[in-house]
Amino acid sequence: MNSASAAIRSPASMGYGFHCSLPKQDFAQALARVTEALKAEGFGILTEIDVQATIKAKLGVDGPPYRIFGACNPPLAHRALSAEPDIGLLLPCNVVVREAADGDLIVSFMDPVAVLQMTNNPEVAAVAQEVRVRLERVRSALDTAST
Repeated sequence: MNSASAAIRSPASMGYGFHCSLPKQDFAQALARVTEALKAEGFGILTEIDVQATIKAKLGVDGPPYRIFGACNPPLAHRALSAEPDIGLLLPCNVVVREAADGDLIVSFMDPVAVLQMTNNPEVAAVAQEVRVRLERVRSALDTAST
C-alpha cells in the first residue's frame, strides 16, 4: 500500500472503499461539491439514486439523506472495456453521499482496485490503479475544502 492509500485508509475503513467526512452543511450543496470535485478529475455522473426518496416511496420509511452516484471517467472506462468487455458488470464507480447520525456528511468511494481485482487482467488492474488515484484526489479536494 502506498503512502496515499495509507493516508486514506484508517482502521475503521472498509476493505472495498474509502471515505471522508464533511462538517454539517446543506446536503444539496454537498452533492454539488462532490459532483464538481469528480468533474475536476474527469468523472461524470451516469446515474444518481436517491435512496432516501426510494425507501420512503417503496416502504414508507423516513431516513436520512443518502445518494448514490455512478461516476464514470469515459477514457478510463473505455480502456477497461477494451481490455475486458464484460468488466462493465463492475462499472461505474459508486460514490455515496450520506448524512451520518451526528449531522455530518460522509462521502464514500468505491475502491476500484478492490473491486476490479476480481479479474486477473493486467490492463484492468492498471486502469483500476489510475481510477483510485483520481478518486483519492477527489477525496483530498473535499477534505481540503472542508477545513
